[in-house]
Formats: sequence, C-alpha cells, structure tokens
Amino acid sequence: MSDKIKVTGVEALGYHGLYDSEREIGQPFIVDVELSLDLEKAGKTDDLSYSVDYNDIAVLIHNEIVAPPMKLLETLAERICEKIFASYPSIEKIKCTVHKPRAPISVPFGDVSITIKRER
Repeated sequence: MSDKIKVTGVEALGYHGLYDSEREIGQPFIVDVELSLDLEKAGKTDDLSYSVDYNDIAVLIHNEIVAPPMKLLETLAERICEKIFASYPSIEKIKCTVHKPRAPISVPFGDVSITIKRER
C-alpha cells in the first residue's frame, strides 16, 4: 500500500531553456510532486519521523529551480526526483511535473509542462 503526499505550485525564477535569451532573462517555473510512501505509522504515532516534511520538499524543489541552468525541463525533473530519493529513503515513487508557463512558443498557449514518474 502506498499513501501519497502532494506538494504543488512551488514557483521560482529559473534560467533553464534552449535559447540564450531564456538563460539570460529567466522566467518562472512551477513544480508539482506527488510522493508515494507508507504513512500508516506516521498516522498512528503522530510522529513526523515516519513521514516527510513537506516544507523540506518545497525548499529542495525551489533550490533545484534556481540551480545552474539546464536546457531541458526533463533534466530539471530528473534532478528533482534524484534529490528527493537521496534525501528520503522511505519514498517509493515520485511523480514530478515541471511547468513552464512563459515558454517561447509562437502561438497563444496556457502552459507547457512535462511529467515524469520514477520509482526505486
């Protein structure tokens, strides 16, 4: 059985993208994660050590968004998943969505995002 913790809408200014202008000017990136893990013991004991501190997850995501630039959203999502897995052995699966609402697209659009799912 896997329970879930979701942290959505973590936003920061990043400099990721294929184009030099994106890497110079920057733009907002928004990340959502869904973490799968067993939360039964946390629920029964009221002890955070059996869960995950979602503030720490949000800070970790923020730090990856503002980290040195990369070209692809896919790379940013992979790095976020790798860091979360490294910090929290109890997490079994991660679903990570990276939104780039101001991507350089030549027609009107609402959002661009990629989603990856990773598990141990």
